[in-house]
Amino acid sequence: MSVTDGNGRRTRRLTINEDAQAMLEEARREGIETAWDRLAAQEPQCGYCVLGVSCRNCAMGPCRIDPFGEGPQKGVCGADADVIVARNLGRMIAGGASAHSDHGRDILEVFAAAALGEAPAYRLADDTKLRKLAEDIGVEVDGRGIEEIAVSVADALFEDYGSRRDRLALTARVPAPRRERWDQVSISPRGIDRENVEMMHRTHMGVDNDHVNILLHALRTSLSDGWGGSMVATELSDVLFGTPKPVVSEVNLGVLRHDQVNIALHGHNPVLSDTIVQAASDPELLDLARSYGATGINLVGLCCTGNELLMRRGVPMAGNHLMQELALITGALEAMVVDYQCIMPSVTDVAKCYHTKVISTADKAKFPGATHISFDPRRGLEIGKQIVRLAVETYPDRNPERVRIPVEPVRWMGGFSVEAILGALGGTPTPLVEAIKSGAIRGAVGVVGCNNPKIPQDFAHVELTRRLIEHDVLVVVTGCAAVANGKAGQMLPESAAMAGPGLRSVCEALGIPPVLHMGSCVDNSRILVLAAALADALGVDIDQLPLAGAAPEWYSEKAVSIGAYVVASGITTVLGVQPPIFGSPHVVELLTAGLEEVVGARFAVEPDPVRAAILIRRHIEAKRQALGLAHLDPAAIEEVPLATSPVR
Repeated sequence: MSVTDGNGRRTRRLTINEDAQAMLEEARREGIETAWDRLAAQEPQCGYCVLGVSCRNCAMGPCRIDPFGEGPQKGVCGADADVIVARNLGRMIAGGASAHSDHGRDILEVFAAAALGEAPAYRLADDTKLRKLAEDIGVEVDGRGIEEIAVSVADALFEDYGSRRDRLALTARVPAPRRERWDQVSISPRGIDRENVEMMHRTHMGVDNDHVNILLHALRTSLSDGWGGSMVATELSDVLFGTPKPVVSEVNLGVLRHDQVNIALHGHNPVLSDTIVQAASDPELLDLARSYGATGINLVGLCCTGNELLMRRGVPMAGNHLMQELALITGALEAMVVDYQCIMPSVTDVAKCYHTKVISTADKAKFPGATHISFDPRRGLEIGKQIVRLAVETYPDRNPERVRIPVEPVRWMGGFSVEAILGALGGTPTPLVEAIKSGAIRGAVGVVGCNNPKIPQDFAHVELTRRLIEHDVLVVVTGCAAVANGKAGQMLPESAAMAGPGLRSVCEALGIPPVLHMGSCVDNSRILVLAAALADALGVDIDQLPLAGAAPEWYSEKAVSIGAYVVASGITTVLGVQPPIFGSPHVVELLTAGLEEVVGARFAVEPDPVRAAILIRRHIEAKRQALGLAHLDPAAIEEVPLATSPVR
């Protein structure tokens, strides 16, 4: 499709997806503004902000540093570019870590209520995982009932949100060499809230003015997310709702139904959405839907709430971050139910153009123009039914002539928790280790992160993944990246045909795709657990493994925190979108080179997914060679010129 939008750009330049292209064309015809239009209206964006050299941390400013040395070189307080860039990056990491960790706290509170019998809509679905979690954090399990164990686990994890410990309980899972390295540079995370508060304190005017010291604490803050808040969210969600197992479902806007009440569940927290799933099968509500002429109630996911539901319930997925406005433009949604994180304020404006109700549910995340129904997990199913009823009663207001469902859905597979992956391997990482040793699998890469309208939607995710798997690199994905790969047909067992001969043989033997969906963005903690298991199996630190991370289309503060904790855990990570650090050459040097000596990994920036794939493959081959594994001569990797600097 080559339709031109109102800004004179072709929709195919904005997204690689047929469903998104069709809805952008519809938006242009209807005069509906989208994220791409608002980005164009912002251009040119502030150069000082892009480089990270603007500061508004106090009322003496706002200040800026001239990166070309012709204007101010210090802020009013005397902070130079190094300090300002480091402060800003530290606050971004604190923002992202806080978002994930607060999500974890919400899950923990519901888990504690369920353990005490105070939240009847929820039960402890995975006793085995709960017992293993208890053992990992030092909670006694022998001779105790499951509810009693759960109460003790809740108490122990609540302690991790404070500041009374030397290290987080779940860091017991970290390989010993990695923990020792953290201790040597004083970045072992002590408390989830403590590290975030200290990060905000350090970046207040007049506190920490050493950019290296600021950034080391930024790593500590991110680790409180990856091995703290995010891991709490993942582990307890599995205990409450079930540990994911492989499941086949469908993805893209084609999952919407012309003849059913369509409800999109959007955000990140499964506590609400799980009760919606229960409510949608209520006979009374199904009869009500049929009385209005619908044949049923159809639930679809958006963003990470959708990923949570896919992983455990097989609920189909309508799209990732940049699809939320476009899903509304189909005219087929009766309701978009939102909790928090990554929900554009614009959805209420777009919904006004249709019959769709936007229903907000989290008291910490209200949206002007939305119907707010405050969610109380102690009345979870009751509120879930109230929300579904409201959506059903909206169905008669739908205008069938405005409904546009542009494509047929694509099949995909999700549900690859660490337990599911190890289960496919016979309960041990040994077969995966042997495949890596033999070279059948060269290494593994976590491709994660968001969508960003600055680059064509999903292109970098899909192209980078394609270039990796065809060279026998196993790819694990989460969040919006996973949805991109699913729409591209890369996530079915038969997709093994896209892989190189070694990876293909492994996938065909196990009946798995070459791209494994491990969950939502908090579930990047699963990648950490898997990496730790591989490191322990080989008797090495994580930074010695042939692993890498990539965030080709990131946009959020959460993604900055994720990238930081992945690097701090020993996994070199390539970013596809330039972070706001380039106003300080010293900060750039530290993050892209100096961290190698500190944590054994670093960042790189490469917006071209083809070149990023080559950079990653060279990194993997270097790690293989250092371990003495069968390795490919680096000269066999395409001779595409790369800069000598790791930053592009």
